Amino acid sequence: MNKLPREFYMRASLEVAPDLLGKYLIHVVDGKELVGKIVEVEAYMGPHDKAAHSYNNRRTERNEVMYGPGGYAYVYIIYGMYYCMNVITAKKDVPHGVLIRAVEPVKGIEEMARNRFKKDYNDLTKFQIKNLTNGPGKLCSAMGITRDNNGDDLLGDRLYIMEPEFNENFTIARSPRINIDYAEEARDYLWRFYIKGNMYVSKPHE
Repeated sequence: MNKLPREFYMRASLEVAPDLLGKYLIHVVDGKELVGKIVEVEAYMGPHDKAAHSYNNRRTERNEVMYGPGGYAYVYIIYGMYYCMNVITAKKDVPHGVLIRAVEPVKGIEEMARNRFKKDYNDLTKFQIKNLTNGPGKLCSAMGITRDNNGDDLLGDRLYIMEPEFNENFTIARSPRINIDYAEEARDYLWRFYIKGNMYVSKPHE
């Protein structure tokens, strides 16, 4: 498998978002690879997107990484306790991003179970297995992604995204983004993309 090159990220988030589906998000923690297949994402289109942190070119210490070039991680905290990871896209000073909403656990599953539920994977209930990584805060908890990863170069060796070894056939579904009721007309944009039928999608849209 090969890491996604910088060029992959240097496009608008609406182009990058669906292309991230099926790719592998990898976080190396204490020498161990925690790997999840990306199954759900949301595109945020910067200055003209009322749901984006960078709407109207808002620029703060928290979102500064959004104004850099594509291919870096933007990790922030919500509700004072949950981390969310975004992939920065587009060229410098075009603050686009893609929220990683859900992944399917692939490798390092024991570590993920302990990170999320403080117990071995074999001791998880069916509910806990399904809820291991089926949301942006959940996947960050399971994979050990924190604010410390904010600004990580996705071409580096700690947090990165790789092409699958074999291309998988799947259907991409799209829907409005989740939990952005404040965003007026932007809440209706069909900018959430996910692998149809995957059990780790946070909220299938029928």
